Amino acid sequence: MYKSILRPLLFQLDPERVHYLTADAVKIANKLPFVKGVSQQMFQVQDPALERELFGLKFPNPVGLAAGFDKDAKLIDEFANFGFGFIEIGTLTPKPQAGNEKPRLFRLPQDQAIINRMGFNNEGVDAAVRRLAKRKSNIIVGGNIGKNKSTPNEEAIRDYLYSFKALFDVVDYFVVNVSSPNTPDLRALQDKEPLKKLLLTLQEENNSHVKPKPLLLKIAPDLNLNQLNDIIEIAIEARLSGIIATNTTVSRAGLHTSPDKISAMGAGGLSGKPLTEHATQIVRHLRTFLPQEIRVIGVGGIMTPEDAVEKLQAGADLIQLYTGFIYEGPSLISRINKKILTK
Repeated sequence: MYKSILRPLLFQLDPERVHYLTADAVKIANKLPFVKGVSQQMFQVQDPALERELFGLKFPNPVGLAAGFDKDAKLIDEFANFGFGFIEIGTLTPKPQAGNEKPRLFRLPQDQAIINRMGFNNEGVDAAVRRLAKRKSNIIVGGNIGKNKSTPNEEAIRDYLYSFKALFDVVDYFVVNVSSPNTPDLRALQDKEPLKKLLLTLQEENNSHVKPKPLLLKIAPDLNLNQLNDIIEIAIEARLSGIIATNTTVSRAGLHTSPDKISAMGAGGLSGKPLTEHATQIVRHLRTFLPQEIRVIGVGGIMTPEDAVEKLQAGADLIQLYTGFIYEGPSLISRINKKILTK
């Protein structure tokens, strides 16, 4: 029904407008007494064989919602009904910010892809904290944190620390985002020395608590081999719990959409099917060279159950959806979980 009826209608509208319209519709629908039960029956797959225990957390299944979809933690309870094993909110910044100018979200249907340059648009970490304190579901929630656009890189640690402290009591794990291509100079924080300083500082704050939270790093797919190996070295030194591979790419190689259309869309991170193979290669490299206790979450181009299984077979402990969720709808979650059970 989603792919044959809803998606063709939704794809006639502006992508960002559709995102908010859909979010509002999901919110309203879930206030009806029967919708929660119907959603759970349609999309949730419960089986002990799907459970994963990682960094002290028990995931009911390995399929999560990637950061960027529910930036402000407005739909935690609603998305929990779709059968996700965990949800990652954000990217959140200390201060609210509007993000980049519109239009900033584009579909590439021929490529089953999306280009976005949202720019960490969010209502600020404190607003998300208030919402998370009121959530009703017990689904695992990750907090993805970044810096404000107005904050120079030299002061970025201050922003990350602020959000870390604010979210500590209301999320289950943290993700440090230094890999979005849509905030000027942010990716410079992936360089060896700035990244090491940032992660060690956050880990020092984390270890000041009686029960530290899992700390993960989200990396770009555009790193070269030397940079990727630096990331592995830093992850070991900072005693990270995991790495999320990968964020969106700035590459436009191999696309079927016409170059004129792509040029008109402008800058931004590309996600979806064009990223499938490359993201899997990075997962495989990380799993080969990281110690087993540092987990890998695979994200990037998971459009089918087969893509999900491939990420898991490459070494991912968990996976996340974003663009595949937009193109395939919520049934993709149950289809993936059912496919995993056949392996």
